[in-house]
Amino acid sequence: MSPAMAARSELLRPAFDEASPSLGRFVINPHSCSYRRWHMFLIMLVLYSAWASPFDLSMEKAASIALVVTDLVVDVFFAIDIALSFFVAYHDTSTGLLITDCRKTTMRYLKRPCFALDVASMIPLQIIYQLVTGKRQGLWGLLNLLRLWRLRRVSKLFARVEKDIRFNYLWTRLIKLLCVTLFALHFAACIYLWMAFNYKIKELTWIGNQIHSFEDRSVWFCYTCAVYWSITTLATVGYGDLHATNIGEMLFSIAFMLFNMGLTSYIIGNITNLVVRETSNTFKMRDMVQRVSEFVSMNRLPEAMREHMLASVQLRFRTDEQLQQEMLSELPKAVRSGIMKHLFKSAVESCYLFQGVSDSLIVQLVAEMKAEFFPPKANVILENETSTDCYIIISGEVEALTTLADGTERHVKRIGPQGMAGEIRVMFSIPQPFTIRSRRLTQVVRISHIHLLQAVQPNTADGYIVFSNFIQYLESLKVQTKDVAFVSDHLWNGNSMVLERATEVAVDESKEASHKMLPCKEPKRVVIHEQLPNATSTALHPSPGKLVLLPDSMQELMKLSEQKFGKAVRGILTVEGAEVEDIEVIRDGDHLFFS
Repeated sequence: MSPAMAARSELLRPAFDEASPSLGRFVINPHSCSYRRWHMFLIMLVLYSAWASPFDLSMEKAASIALVVTDLVVDVFFAIDIALSFFVAYHDTSTGLLITDCRKTTMRYLKRPCFALDVASMIPLQIIYQLVTGKRQGLWGLLNLLRLWRLRRVSKLFARVEKDIRFNYLWTRLIKLLCVTLFALHFAACIYLWMAFNYKIKELTWIGNQIHSFEDRSVWFCYTCAVYWSITTLATVGYGDLHATNIGEMLFSIAFMLFNMGLTSYIIGNITNLVVRETSNTFKMRDMVQRVSEFVSMNRLPEAMREHMLASVQLRFRTDEQLQQEMLSELPKAVRSGIMKHLFKSAVESCYLFQGVSDSLIVQLVAEMKAEFFPPKANVILENETSTDCYIIISGEVEALTTLADGTERHVKRIGPQGMAGEIRVMFSIPQPFTIRSRRLTQVVRISHIHLLQAVQPNTADGYIVFSNFIQYLESLKVQTKDVAFVSDHLWNGNSMVLERATEVAVDESKEASHKMLPCKEPKRVVIHEQLPNATSTALHPSPGKLVLLPDSMQELMKLSEQKFGKAVRGILTVEGAEVEDIEVIRDGDHLFFS
């Protein structure tokens, strides 16, 4: 299966867990809980086989009735799994669909190479050889290593766990690398022991050269010496106390050291990748901070502005704002709208401007909102700025400031959660009257002017409510700022008060929205003619036409022509001779000719 199809199957597994497809009577769902428990039980048996198979090969004298019986019981369980594999449903690699046909599942398993290897690893060939010949295993004992084919199940388990977000990816990879290393040490140690026990001259072996009559020592003593030499070879330490003394041991040591080079490179590469992956975000943040510092120094910006820039950059990485936006942009629009609705719908409903509006308007607004974070003392909006966005405060707090004639700033009001900032600019289409600055870490959602109008205009009743709420807010703002002389002069200037302007805007916008909601429209008038004038005609319209109202469809226009001229109509032409195919392209006052 290709990596893409494998990933697709992994993503589909939760759906199969919740609702299994309709299966045949004898077909097994690979995603069912019972089959997964059976699979995990086999994993435990695989771990036993990975330790026992090389150990049985190297330590024939350690073989006992209990060990032989245990191996046979394990083989029986894997024989049962072979029988079950004929009835396990599978995913088609071309379509990704779950194939539940019993005949197809059986033929697929029979045709795969893993069937022959599963059968070979299940048959106790070394025991059969001993029973038939009555001899020691010798080279035939290597057939016992066919059981290591079962390790592919452990590889598949790690591949599945790495995709499961419930498990930490770093620790999963480290455990996998540790398991590979331990198995390599165990396997090499067992091969070293097998070579020593099966060599004719025991003193010319790696262990016999140092320990005489080692075959009479305990099993675990010999195994410990073998593991010691295996790990010193793997770590390339080479103390020299144990070394190869015959050609067979030398050849295996060469192969083992070549394998160690690849394994070491694999481990170092994986750990490096994991460390870089864990610290990549930190490196990006440090690089961005360095670029900001260089930009500030190059342009000689004030220290306060430098602090604001650095605080914004650090907050952006600390809150993963960029990653969140990238993740949301990859999702389908319906899913993205559902997420934004869950996060911000209650905050928008509590905002004064949208209190009492319909639920459909709230959903339209929330679907296109964008969340942003601002660090303390960061400017959200600047006074006299021509920004076309308004903001709803989700958490934190901002303050509205105005600049006096002497250049000093004066506090106007505080805006807390569910409050709004920047809406005066959006409603009036004037420069921002206040500077909006965060007092602490603040999260806001941004609404663009265009999106707000697109959502409000088709909803006449909601438009009245929005502008009514805004007018009431302006009246309360007038009361709150009556003691601030500059603000009063700036917003409520004599006879042309902003409140009156807001009322006019509300009425105009409501009328415009009502006009757009009306299904009727002014009809077009066209002149229809019986036929198109020929090239020799001196007049543009040799025959007088008939002035009619343009119908709503081409069929109705042709029927009207047949009624006026008493002839069947096959097509409609313009003055230039072009054939008309859509009623919408006809303009008011056009001359039409019928053929």
